[in-house]
Amino acid sequence: MNIHTWKHWAFVTLILVLMSGCSSVKLDDYAGNSPELNAKDFFDGPLTAHGIVKNRSGKVIRYFNADISASWSADGVGTLDESFVFNDGEKQKRVWTLVPNADGSFEASANDVVGKSRLATSGNALFMRYTLTIPYKGKSLNVKVDDRMYLVNDTTLLNESVMTKWGFEVGYVTLVITKQ
Repeated sequence: MNIHTWKHWAFVTLILVLMSGCSSVKLDDYAGNSPELNAKDFFDGPLTAHGIVKNRSGKVIRYFNADISASWSADGVGTLDESFVFNDGEKQKRVWTLVPNADGSFEASANDVVGKSRLATSGNALFMRYTLTIPYKGKSLNVKVDDRMYLVNDTTLLNESVMTKWGFEVGYVTLVITKQ
């Protein structure tokens, strides 16, 4: 093997090693973590949320607070009624409907979500991906949202969201949800 061939294969190997380090985190990676997140238990009753929105550069551009009224019907369908107030005075309302699936996950839909999403939990984690319609410069814009939530104790859930458009990260939301 000549030096050029060796360098080529060394470079290819280095790239493969680096790429394997960037592999996506899976929900099942949290299977053994506690406290265990049971969506029906945590999302039941009054909750509050407090968070920030960052632009694609990572600069905080908005702050918000939200009141959430969470309940479950006799047939196991959940409702999360969320009322947001942003630091600029804008108000938003999102009402999630969570329909149980046989595998323990939920089919999630909301008034400003395109189509349906799958909400699933494992250990202390909850993952959900969906397309959200957001107001942007006087128009509506659809962005993909990758929501990841982590229960840190019986009353506190941390939520990190990455928003993408055409495969590019365009914003981030970080919030804490507290069970009252």
